[in-house]
Amino acid sequence: MATDGPRIQEFRARLVDLLKEVPLVRLDRPRKRKGGHEGSLPALSVDMSIGDDQWTILGEVKSIGEPRMIRGAIQQLQSYLSTFSRVHGVIAAPYVGPRAQEICKEAGVGYLDLAGNCRLAFGPVFIERKGFPNPKAERRPLRTLFAAKASRILRVLLADPKRDHQLQELAREAGVSLGLAFKVKQRLLDLEYVRVEQARIRLHQPERLLRDWARAYRWNSHVSVDCFAIGEVAELEHALADYCRKRKLTYAFTQFSGAARVAPYTRYVRGAAYVLADPDEAAKGLGWKSVPSGATFTLLQPKDAGLLYGVQEIEEEQVVSDIQLYLDLTNTRGRGEEAATFLLEQRIQRRW
Repeated sequence: MATDGPRIQEFRARLVDLLKEVPLVRLDRPRKRKGGHEGSLPALSVDMSIGDDQWTILGEVKSIGEPRMIRGAIQQLQSYLSTFSRVHGVIAAPYVGPRAQEICKEAGVGYLDLAGNCRLAFGPVFIERKGFPNPKAERRPLRTLFAAKASRILRVLLADPKRDHQLQELAREAGVSLGLAFKVKQRLLDLEYVRVEQARIRLHQPERLLRDWARAYRWNSHVSVDCFAIGEVAELEHALADYCRKRKLTYAFTQFSGAARVAPYTRYVRGAAYVLADPDEAAKGLGWKSVPSGATFTLLQPKDAGLLYGVQEIEEEQVVSDIQLYLDLTNTRGRGEEAATFLLEQRIQRRW
């Protein structure tokens, strides 16, 4: 239920410091409460007087502040709150992220973390501070979900969010081990991106997952070469497609080159494509010159071949999946985010 004593005392000290800032609040010594079993109450508690009224804050302290854990803590906390009057419930964890904050707010309980985020709303008291990042963000691939191998699972799920997946089938289609698929599933459950019913997995909030992924995605994680070549961008795109077909190389247009083929949004003067080959060698084979600035085309070698899952053929040319195209457009300067939103509204959401 709760973490160790020192952590509880740390949260209590932070809670007391917050309340001291409110002129109306007078902190009291701990008092006995009637109703309920004293020994079963949360270890985190603060008593106070506000005018003639006596209030108590009861808090559940968790070692992890992920959405699923927060929901469980809220259910546990609400069983105590129903026993008393003038009691405000608070969830405390090392870090309470935006989604967990929303869950607390919807449930009518407060939250408090070690990063500085907090919300207390009871009686005449209202304190809210948010926007502080996680000071100890976990950077291991499975903790972010968006590393190359783990994201293969996301690509399969987002390709058809209405589909229920059996774990073995999901792992096979994504081209990952069953062990990795299980760990990713557990992480998705913890963050409430998926639900599991009768041992089958289905996306619960596909748009939230995609937007969160886009915020974490980094276009520059791939090997890339910026090239200059004479000709209109459409001519360069056709030259690349022809070059790859003749050499049986896998390629796929992305950014505005991809958007122009599935959801045209704006004129563009620079093309982009992934190639499963050394981009320097491909540029030389095309007769394109590598340049530090003034490029007319960018060739990329994906960090992981799984990025090309769901490649679509448009008029005999290859384009990345709409999911990958959305990710790439959000990282593209010059109206890229607008084009990504247009793609989301015109194609992706309509299939969800």
